[in-house]
Amino acid sequence: MNWTEISIKVASADVDRVAAIANMSVPYGIYIEDYSDLIEQSWEIAHVDLIEKELLDKDRNSAVIHIYVSEEDNAVESVEYIKELLLADGIGFEIITELVNDSSWADGWKKFFKCTEIGEKLVIRPSWEEYENKDGRVVLSIDPGAAFGTGTHATTSLCLSVLERYISSESTVLDIGCGSGILSIAGVLLGAEKAVGVDIDAQSVRVAKENAEINCVSEKTNYLIGDLADKVSGKYNVVCANIVADVILKLLENVADFMEDTGILMTSGIIDMRRDDVVEGFSRFGFKIVEELNKDNWYAFVCRKEK
Repeated sequence: MNWTEISIKVASADVDRVAAIANMSVPYGIYIEDYSDLIEQSWEIAHVDLIEKELLDKDRNSAVIHIYVSEEDNAVESVEYIKELLLADGIGFEIITELVNDSSWADGWKKFFKCTEIGEKLVIRPSWEEYENKDGRVVLSIDPGAAFGTGTHATTSLCLSVLERYISSESTVLDIGCGSGILSIAGVLLGAEKAVGVDIDAQSVRVAKENAEINCVSEKTNYLIGDLADKVSGKYNVVCANIVADVILKLLENVADFMEDTGILMTSGIIDMRRDDVVEGFSRFGFKIVEELNKDNWYAFVCRKEK
C-alpha cells in the first residue's frame, strides 16, 4: 500500500502541542525527530556519551513530526485540517508531503526506536534490537508496525510506569484504543491474569496480536476491532486508555460499565492545555482522581469510581 507522509517542521518548544494535534488528525502512528536534548537522552537511554557526527549535526532548535495517510484516505484534507489547527493555535510550521510505501515507512522510524527502561520493572525492546538484561527487568519486545505505541513517548511511558504498581496476579486489564498492544501486553507480562484490547483500526489490532505472539502471551490476550460499547463485555479491574482528551471525555460516559467496583481507570494522552477539561470530566461522571502525573507537557491520571 502507498501512503502520503506528512512532515511537519516546528520549533522544538512546540513539539508536544503539535504532536497532540497530529494524533487527532490521523488514525495511524506518528514518529518525532527531536534532537533538542540529544546529549542528555543519549546518556539516559544508552548510557554513552559518544554520539555519531550525523546526529550531532542535526538541528537542535526544531523538530519534525511525521504522520501518514493511506492512499484510501484524503491526504489533502488532512493537511488542510492540520494547517487550520496550527494557525488557530498560533504555531509556526512548515509542511512537506511525500508519497511512500510500507517498507519506506517501516525503515524510516526504526532508527529512532531503541531499548528503553521504564519505571522500576520494565524495559521496552524493539524486536530487532538486542538488550543485555543485567537488572532482571520484565522485557517487552515490540514491533509497532503501522500502529501507534512504542513506549518511548511520554504518554505511554507514564502509563507503563503506573501500570506496574497496580498489576497483580488477579488483575484483568482492558486496553481501550490499544494501538500496538503495548499496555495490555505489559499488563500480562507484569502478572495480570488476562488482558483485552480494543481499537477501531483493524491494522492496529493485527499488530497487537503479532506483538502478543512475540511476547508469548497470546493465550492471555484478546484483541477486538471496533468501538468499546459494541465489542467489549465483562468487567475489569484495570482499565487503560492512552488516547486523546476528546476521546477520553467521550469514554467517561460509559466506561464505568466495564469496571469492577474497586477497579481503576488509567488515562493518558492528555496535553497540558486540555488537563482542566479532563479533570472536570472526571468529576462530572463520578470519578475520583487517585494519582496525577505529568511528563513533557503530558498528563496521566489514575481514577476510581466514586462510592
